Amino acid sequence: MAVKIRLKRIGAKKAPFYRVVVADSRFPRDGRFIEEIGTYNPLVEPSEIKIDEEAARKWLNNGAQPTDTVKTLLKKTGVLS
Repeated sequence: MAVKIRLKRIGAKKAPFYRVVVADSRFPRDGRFIEEIGTYNPLVEPSEIKIDEEAARKWLNNGAQPTDTVKTLLKKTGVLS
């Protein structure tokens, strides 16, 4: 099972809001997920990023692969160096 840390889009049309979730890569983008570890709001200035660092580190240590966008968010919050 390939586990990914990725964004799940919620929010209205033209008003994106994302949850950072840990999910099996075979599930659809907005489908089932294992755990929610944060949120990302690109509409406010500066972008609002809230990530549970402890949970993110736990999943990364267990082999979960972040997507490119999530990797950038993790670097901004200091989870990844």
